[in-house]
Amino acid sequence: MKNVLCLIMMLCSLSSCKTDEITDKIVEASCGQCQFLMPEKGCTLAIQMNKRTYYVEGTNIDDYGDAHAVDGFCEAIKKAQVSGSIVKEKFIATSFKIVE
Repeated sequence: MKNVLCLIMMLCSLSSCKTDEITDKIVEASCGQCQFLMPEKGCTLAIQMNKRTYYVEGTNIDDYGDAHAVDGFCEAIKKAQVSGSIVKEKFIATSFKIVE
C-alpha cells in the first residue's frame, strides 16, 4: 500500500511539471485584470488561447506602449503571434509580436 501511495504521488508531481510548447500561435492579448478579469491585482500582460487565460512572463505590458492609452492593453484586446511554453499555468514567452 505504501508503494502505491508513493507511485501516485510521483505521477502527480511529474504531471505538474509538464510544459506545453507553443510556436507562432495567434492569440488574444490584453491586460489580465482590466480585460480578462483575472484575479491578480494590477495591470499585467495576459493571453487567451484555447479558452484558457494565462499571465505572460518574459515580456511586460509596458513594453508595448502606454497600457492605459485608448489603444493600450488595458483598453483593448489585441491579436499577438507568440512562441514559448506554458509552465505552471503561466505563459513563458520567447517571442511576442502584436499583429494587425
